[in-house]
Formats: sequence, C-alpha cells, structure tokens
Amino acid sequence: MKRTHGGNWAGYQKEYGAEPLDFSANISPLGVPDGVRKAIMTAAEEADRYPDPDCNALREAISRHEGVCSEQVLCGNGASDLIWRTIYAAKPRRVFVTAPCFGEYEAAAAAAGCAVVRIALDSSFHLPEEFLQEINDNQDIVILCQPNNPSGISIDPKILRKVVLRCSATGTRLLLDECFVGFLDEPEQFAATCVLAQRGQSASDVLVQHPNLLILKAFTKLYALAGVRLGYLMCGDTTFLEAIQCAGQPWAVSSIAQTAGIAALQEIDYVNQLHAMIHSERTWIYNELKRIGLLTLRGEANFLLFRAAKPLDAALRAHGILLRGCGDYAGLDECWHRVAVRTHAENKRLIAALCAVLEERA
Repeated sequence: MKRTHGGNWAGYQKEYGAEPLDFSANISPLGVPDGVRKAIMTAAEEADRYPDPDCNALREAISRHEGVCSEQVLCGNGASDLIWRTIYAAKPRRVFVTAPCFGEYEAAAAAAGCAVVRIALDSSFHLPEEFLQEINDNQDIVILCQPNNPSGISIDPKILRKVVLRCSATGTRLLLDECFVGFLDEPEQFAATCVLAQRGQSASDVLVQHPNLLILKAFTKLYALAGVRLGYLMCGDTTFLEAIQCAGQPWAVSSIAQTAGIAALQEIDYVNQLHAMIHSERTWIYNELKRIGLLTLRGEANFLLFRAAKPLDAALRAHGILLRGCGDYAGLDECWHRVAVRTHAENKRLIAALCAVLEERA
C-alpha cells in the first residue's frame, strides 16, 4: 500500500531500531493533555461495552464548543474517515481540489470513481479568485483546506466568502477542511462560520443559511490525539449528514475516543500554551531556514514548507530525523519538504542536522 502521509515512526524503528525525531507529522509538540490522558485511562475500564453509535455526549460537547446544534454535528474515525464517507455519500461527478493539497481528497475521489479537477494555486501559493469561474451547477464537490496543507497559507477571507456564496448559488457542496485553523494566530478571522456570520448570527445560523457547506475538524493535531482517531463534520443539511454516517461502518468512533474528545474540549490552558509556542517557534524556524539558504514559505499553521536544491528527507533520516518529502503532492517536486513546528530544543536539532547535511553536499 502506498503511503502518502508522514508520521511513519514505526517504519523508521523497524529499519534503524531506534526512535526518530518526527518532523513529518504536524502534531502538537506538547503531547496528550494531562486531563485527556486521565480520561482515556478511565474510559478504558468500560472498553467491554459497545460505544454510543451516535456519539451523543461528544456531539453535545462539540455543539457547545462550536456554537452549533448537536444535530449539525457528525463524528468520525478521524478526518480521513469523514472525507471518504462524504465522497461516497455525495457521489459527485467531479471533485475540485487545489494543487498542491492534502492527498486524501484525491484518494477518496479516485476510490469512488469520481473525476478529479485540480486548480493550481498561484505562484505565492494563494487561492486565485479565478477559481470561482470553475464552480457551476454540475454535480460536484469543492474541497478546500484552511489553511492549506502543505503550504500552511490561509485563504483570504474575502475569497473564501465568495467561494461559499458561489457554491450556495450553484448548489455545489463545499467541504472546507479546518483541521489546522486552530493553529492560526487569529483563527476567528479565517474560520468559515466567522467569515460568513452577519450581525446577530450564530455559527448554527450560518450552517442553516448555507446547507451545502461542510466544515471538517479533527482532534488529531491540536490535541496530539493522532492515535485515538477522532474528527467531526458540521453541516446544516442534517439529512446529508445522516447519509454520510450511513456511508461508513457502524461504531466508527470508539468509546475511548469519545471520552477523549469531551475531555480535550476543556483544555483551554493547554491550547493557549500551544498557540504561544507555535507562534514563537514557527517564526524562529522560518528565520533559520531562510538563514541557511532554503526557500521557505511564510506558513501560518504549525508547519512550514521549504525547498532545497536536492531532496533532503533520506539524508535527514540517516541523522534520526523524519521530514515530510512533498514530491507526491501535485504541483511540487521532491525538492520540496514540509517540516512540523516542535519544541525549541527539537527545532535546534533539526536546524543543526540540516546544516550538517547541506555542508556534506557542498
């Protein structure tokens, strides 16, 4: 099976017999919050019972956190599970994606027999306004990532608003992946429900007004719960949410994941601490990558995209460090790499290893 993601620490362990320093997966460097860790341990005591198939308590917690109705929330086994379910439930003729973007969108579309239409980002990796001209009243789905993966660059709120309105006018479904929006310095400036809200409107009202809009989020990155597998969709079209739920297996969300999600939403101090760290360390890594001569995008999430003269992931692997080689992203070649933002000590190790590799090749 072809792997298109980072985070393959097990493969590294099998090859080298050691633990790598993993910059290939964009996970919170603070690790699992203590409150979530304790909740998981408690939930394990009831692992002999089937989980709630409707995730009622978790959906209620998410609804309070997001300001939406619980009926507008569907939980799944991570964001990827919900991407695949959405494609299978919608059965679109075409799936529009940007190039580059997260590979799971195309993988799901291909598996469902849908045609994939790639819209190239502009030379600065921003979504061009000309994209609007591609949206029509065919049986299509548009998938956008806010901010984009792997560039880390967000969609201009004015452009995003136009895309949502255009999709509403044509009846085109819009799946907006906001799995990294929580890492932005001002997430409320870029989240779709905030961008679209008029005076006095709630997030729930926005979803009702734009029933073709689906917002995807996950606990994977922000709360370091990659191994738990938990994500959720928000949509005003509750009938379509039911169809999405039926497009996958029952009991997709374990009781442990449901308990972890409820606990994670209470970790306000953890998120604030993480925001401060990511902002500071992202700036430091960006400056260091530029200093050592690497073309680097000024990303806004918890990762950065840079380009070297030659591929570096294999050489860094020999130094015990995993990078995300981006040669499998449409529009990028093997000289592009994505690097997660981690703790300062770990980031210093990364830069030192990069310097050593670049000197070896000089």
